[in-house]
Amino acid sequence: MNWAETLRTGLEAIRHHALRSALTMLGIIIGVSSVILTVGLGQGAQDEVAEQIDALGSNLLIVSPGSSTTDGQRGGFGSATTLTLTDAQAMTDQDVVPDVSAVAPTTSSSVSLVNGTTNWTTSLVGTATAWLDVRNRTVEEGRFFTSAEAESGANVMVIGSDTAGELFTVGSPVGQTVTVDGTSFTVIGVLGSSGGSSSEASQDDTAVVPMSAAAAVTGSTGTTLSSIYVQAASADRLSAAYQEVEALLSNLHGITAADDADFTITTQESLLETANSTNKTLTVLLGGVAAISLLVGGIGVMNIMLVSVTERIREIGLRKALGATPAVIGRQFLVEASILGLTGGVVGVVIGMVGAWVLPSLIDQAVSLSVLATLAALATSLALGIGFGVYPASRAARLTPIEALRNE
Repeated sequence: MNWAETLRTGLEAIRHHALRSALTMLGIIIGVSSVILTVGLGQGAQDEVAEQIDALGSNLLIVSPGSSTTDGQRGGFGSATTLTLTDAQAMTDQDVVPDVSAVAPTTSSSVSLVNGTTNWTTSLVGTATAWLDVRNRTVEEGRFFTSAEAESGANVMVIGSDTAGELFTVGSPVGQTVTVDGTSFTVIGVLGSSGGSSSEASQDDTAVVPMSAAAAVTGSTGTTLSSIYVQAASADRLSAAYQEVEALLSNLHGITAADDADFTITTQESLLETANSTNKTLTVLLGGVAAISLLVGGIGVMNIMLVSVTERIREIGLRKALGATPAVIGRQFLVEASILGLTGGVVGVVIGMVGAWVLPSLIDQAVSLSVLATLAALATSLALGIGFGVYPASRAARLTPIEALRNE
């Protein structure tokens, strides 16, 4: 029996037990589709995070109040009040920090913007004019506030595109008035979309005002900051800028040991590494679950092939009596197991691709199909079919004609 006849016989045997074959392949189908979707979700999440971090700006350092303790636990990180406007102003001294090109101190608080009968809660950012360049944002309509408006604390506001869509459903927002806790602000511009997600943390859902104006409506002192965005002069000078800012803040705060630092400096690369590390951990965890499903599917293939050997034992004896060699018998069952594994893999790939197309609209999460993961899953399904088919094939090949023909 040549390979073509072996393949045809194997397909006929599988077709003859179609339902049993389908159930046998179920584990491999679930495993392959799970691998494709798991890797796709992980890759999609990484792409989204990278896009959001890129949208923060370029050559950027983010200085946040609070830092880790010697035990590695955050001590008021992000909520402490250890960063002040004096710190930000000191970072503009080119004699002290020559590798820093721009500084944007910010305060942030949640407020309700009111336009007529429309009320929308968003993040109110108080900052300086450098914010627009440091954060790599653009103004799609209107303008950003000037230095004179920032210094005088003028009640002018630039809103994000999402905020504009929520507050102004008709007409241009520019020139319109919104109220924040009873104080009126004139909308002078609308920011271009940052390309971020539409989640609650969307960077397009924001309102930017001069720092002193933000302090007036939120009741803050206007001297403590939520963060300071620092832009290095170039990518090559980012490390030098990091060290200069760290040394400056340590000197201003009287800090002599790094463990006592009451601030944290974060780079875009470190943010990306942290996010990717978390995503990889989740991907590996879910991928492990999918791998277990593949293993179970392989065991199912072996189980069914053993049943098939038992059912066809007299056929095996007859073929051996007619001259079939053990190699031919073994190859027959190995081909059948391989077909089961590969067919399950192909069906799993199709389901995975359909899932990658449908899932984003259901869970608002991007899924990026990985060609490498798809091919690896397909190869694994074939390998499982072959690997778990070896023992049943070997068992069939070892049967003697007399023993097989005597079987009832």
